[in-house]
Amino acid sequence: MNKKRLLPLFLIVVTAFVGCEEKKQMTDNPLLLAYDTPFNVPPFDKIKDEHFKPAFEEALKVHNLEIDTIVNNSEDPSFDNTILAIENAGKLLNNVSTIFDNLSKANTTDTLNAIDKEMAPLLTAHHDEIAMNSKLFQRIKAVWNKKSSLGLGPEDTKLLENTYKDFIRSGANLKDKDKEKLKKINAELSSLTVQFGQNVLAETNAFEMVIDSASQLEGLPESLKSAAAEEAKAKGKDGKWLFTLQNPSVMPFLQYAKNRELRKHIWEAYQMRGNNENKADNKEVLRKIANLRLDKAKLLGFPSYAAYVLEESMAKNPTNVYALLHKLWAPALNKAKGEAADINKEIKAEGGTFEVAPYDWRYYTEIIRKKRFALDEDEIKPYFSLPTVREGAFAVANKLYGLTFVALNNVPVYHKDVEVYEVKDKDGSHLGILYADFFPRASKSSGAWMTSYRNQSKTEGKRNAPVISIVCNFTKPIGDQPALLTFDEATTLFHEFGHALHGLLSNVKYRSLAGTSVPRDFVELPSQIMENWAADALVLKDYAKHYKTKEAIPDSLIAKLEKAGTFDQGFATVEYLSASLLDMNYHATTSPITGDINDFEKGAMKKIGLIDAIIPRYRSTYFKHIFEGGYSAGYYAYIWSEVLDSDAFAAFKEKSLYDQPTAASFRRNILEKGGTGDPAAMYKTFRGADPDPKYLVIKRGLN
Repeated sequence: MNKKRLLPLFLIVVTAFVGCEEKKQMTDNPLLLAYDTPFNVPPFDKIKDEHFKPAFEEALKVHNLEIDTIVNNSEDPSFDNTILAIENAGKLLNNVSTIFDNLSKANTTDTLNAIDKEMAPLLTAHHDEIAMNSKLFQRIKAVWNKKSSLGLGPEDTKLLENTYKDFIRSGANLKDKDKEKLKKINAELSSLTVQFGQNVLAETNAFEMVIDSASQLEGLPESLKSAAAEEAKAKGKDGKWLFTLQNPSVMPFLQYAKNRELRKHIWEAYQMRGNNENKADNKEVLRKIANLRLDKAKLLGFPSYAAYVLEESMAKNPTNVYALLHKLWAPALNKAKGEAADINKEIKAEGGTFEVAPYDWRYYTEIIRKKRFALDEDEIKPYFSLPTVREGAFAVANKLYGLTFVALNNVPVYHKDVEVYEVKDKDGSHLGILYADFFPRASKSSGAWMTSYRNQSKTEGKRNAPVISIVCNFTKPIGDQPALLTFDEATTLFHEFGHALHGLLSNVKYRSLAGTSVPRDFVELPSQIMENWAADALVLKDYAKHYKTKEAIPDSLIAKLEKAGTFDQGFATVEYLSASLLDMNYHATTSPITGDINDFEKGAMKKIGLIDAIIPRYRSTYFKHIFEGGYSAGYYAYIWSEVLDSDAFAAFKEKSLYDQPTAASFRRNILEKGGTGDPAAMYKTFRGADPDPKYLVIKRGLN
């Protein structure tokens, strides 16, 4: 698709007032130009690090001009000249910020890190100046006060409600002196959260465990040893084996390595990230974040930061979150204690004289798994090559919604590993673009996530297609062998793909309401429901094909997977719930956190009775979900959404796996709706009833 490159009108207006050299810099900056690319995707092949700072500066100027135009409009405030104008303002800034934020997580550089630190407080200050602009808020309030007489449709009403609430929650009603306090808090928080994430990435990348003796590799599968040998060779250590703190390296090492001292060594490094004196120490950083958030909440009239966050969630308040977590905690802990007892028996049977420690758990669990279910991860992985799992996820979307995915090679990407697909609807029409970035590298944050380069929206009734990306950190290919995934990694791909479908199938008017723009404890429903198809026996027969023979996974292996389905779920549930409760302890407190952070964490875990053999899934100093990402007072959302997804999948199973009326209802009432309605009401419209928690209890084997 070739479009004539033209400057946007607002940019022409702005450039009329600047010098010739500055004009040239702007017109040479691909971030400030209309995207001359297929499907109008970002021109990654032209974007350089040095383009971002001037692009941010220009986009901020443009956004300020747009806001000034709204504020100084002499006409009476209306939905169009105020609410809709605010929605449409800042598109250039949104484009620049979106590309920058995604690259700084998926393919960062020292330059981008420096820009991030510099721009974060400036962008926060910019947002605050708009959110606390008294004249602007008076216009919004004027429209809000006459909302019942405006004859607005449901989506217009939701946009008005969100705009009004967002300004209130951002401090628009505060006195001037309190506005200044809030601005200072927000500026400091923006810098601290960037620092927290960069510290974790630095410590993750800094660690290397180099092994030079094959005897120390006892127990490790050949695939893991080959990957470690390639990693060592790439770092100039040919003939040795190198293990890192990236999940595809550290987790299988803990699972298979017989050498207990080496397991302990890499485990200590993993669980001490951000917790090392004179290094990238996050203890004081996170304390400041938690206490500043409390200050912010109190300024805005809330007793705690959790109360502030949860006001706009399905849970509504901390009491309801704690109620769910504690309801699940007792049965999960009992199951985990039983699992620990089994491990200790295995240790004793092998002649060991020690009790299970956190760095032992995965190793002995794997031994027990093999004995109890004859289930060997290395026997399974050949059936889960990345291409077959990816195509399996695509096939499920095709059978449910009629979608097709066409690989593209004419679209710019930000890294050579990135794949791109055009997504077409069942009638062949263009639905959106999907990027997929699967492998770990030093420039990428750990974990897996879905993000958007362009939210879906409509212009005069015509749908503007979204550009969606999923980012993961899976086991890399080795030589001519494709990437062979663990079953957990395969499930993660389906999970992130579920988020992608939420973004791709969105069909709303406004970009701020599109796709995943929903409460945190609802956003995991579309992702987690897809995990159910990943594990279903009929679906496995379709997509789990041996990468060499192309034969489908045998029934015997599927039976083993099913029998082991709730194995070790005590551990999995306890490590997740303990992290969720730790998050709530940081954010539901009504008084500042003092004392040593390690003692705070230890005290929180002692209070709930966490056993010594298990630590929270994320310890405080590398808990990026809550101290860098958007899950503060919200990590519980996964289990809250799991109540929904277990119940929703039951709606399919009650009829058939790909029941078309059920799929159409899920698409129409959940995936297409974005944040245009109340989540509880949307779910009830789909299911015909509130979700039943019994399906979650059964799924996790906690009954």
